[in-house]
Amino acid sequence: MACSAFGLILGGAILGSIARSKLPEHHLTGDSKEVIRLATALVATLTALVLALLFAATRASFEHTSASVSRLATDISELDDVLEEYGPNGIAIRKRLMVRDLQPKTPTEVSLHTRALQISSDIQQTRLGLLAQPPDSVSTPFMVVLVLWMMFLFTTFSMSAKPNPTLAIVLFVCILSASGAIYLILELGLPFGGLMQVSNESLRDALTPI
Repeated sequence: MACSAFGLILGGAILGSIARSKLPEHHLTGDSKEVIRLATALVATLTALVLALLFAATRASFEHTSASVSRLATDISELDDVLEEYGPNGIAIRKRLMVRDLQPKTPTEVSLHTRALQISSDIQQTRLGLLAQPPDSVSTPFMVVLVLWMMFLFTTFSMSAKPNPTLAIVLFVCILSASGAIYLILELGLPFGGLMQVSNESLRDALTPI
């Protein structure tokens, strides 16, 4: 989607340059220029606000998922330690993580069994929480509106001055930066499928001894 956004915004900038050459000069000067400037400032403010909200939401979701994975790894490691401390009767259970099959006899075993059940419950809750999360936390309508606003902004930017190499380079870099921000938001919205996905090394390390 980031590539599509780049193409659409770039197309808007090109359209603005073409429109400038076709429109009468008085459409882009005087009162018309002032209204265009105010409208552009309004849309730019709204775009910045939506962009900030999307980034904050996806970052919070990404960090929550990362914390859940870390907690899951910690709980699994702790459960493994508890079952190992339980003794020979916990070895087979340890391999299957069937904590409820334990039959504690001594006070120590009862205490360890209670702790193991609590950890097992925490693992289950964390697992269900991860499964309940949507595969993509980015709101599509928000992204569509954001791209449309950016198209409008860069169309008016390119209409504001006659085309020249410096203007073209500046607009291209700005469009690339805007598309990069959209790409970052989309990547944060895919904690298990994007290039910036949550690391599962801690979970792998926790499962290795089991």
